[in-house]
Amino acid sequence: MKKDSCLICQIVEGKIPSFRVYEGHRAVAILDVNGANPGHCFVIPKIHYPILEQVPDDDIAEAFSIANKLSVALFDHLGAEGTNIFVANGIPAGQTVAHFMVNVIPRRQNDGINLQWQPKQITEEEVATIELKLKDELAGTGVSHASRKAAARKSVPSVRTGAPRPSPAAWDGDEDPAVTHLRRIP
Repeated sequence: MKKDSCLICQIVEGKIPSFRVYEGHRAVAILDVNGANPGHCFVIPKIHYPILEQVPDDDIAEAFSIANKLSVALFDHLGAEGTNIFVANGIPAGQTVAHFMVNVIPRRQNDGINLQWQPKQITEEEVATIELKLKDELAGTGVSHASRKAAARKSVPSVRTGAPRPSPAAWDGDEDPAVTHLRRIP
C-alpha cells in the first residue's frame, strides 16, 4: 500500500478530520470515534510503517511514551479503572489497516470487552525449545546477551536502520526474514 492511499497517513497529515489529543515529534494520538470504549485512542507514527518490525526504535519509544501518558490521562481524567495497551501486528493478530498503531483502551469493570484467551498447555520440552530459539534470535540485538550461535553470525547492515542484521548465509530458513515480516502486512 502506498502512503498516498493510506487512510491513517491521510489522518496524520490532516487531510481527513480527526480528534487529535496529543502530538509528538514522531507520533500522534487520535481518538477512535468507533472505539471499544469512550476514550479509546490510537497512537500512530507520523511516517508510514505497515507493521511493528519496520518501525525504528525511536518511533516505537515515542509511541509507547505517548501511550503511557494517555493511560495516565484516562485514569486521572476519564475515570478509567484500567487500560489495555496493545498492538495488533499482522492479519492473524487482528490488524485490519496496514499502518502500525498502538491501541490505548480505557477499561471499567464489566464493560463487555473481552480480551481474554484460553491458556494452552505446552510441555516443558516445548518451552525449553522456544526459549532457545528466541535467545538465539535476540542475541546481539541488545535485548539478550545469551547466545553462542548469534555471536558466530556474520552481519550486514540493515537497509532500514544501518544496524547489523544476520547475513543471508545465517538465515535458518529458506527466506529472507524481511520477506517473512512483509507477509504479515494486511
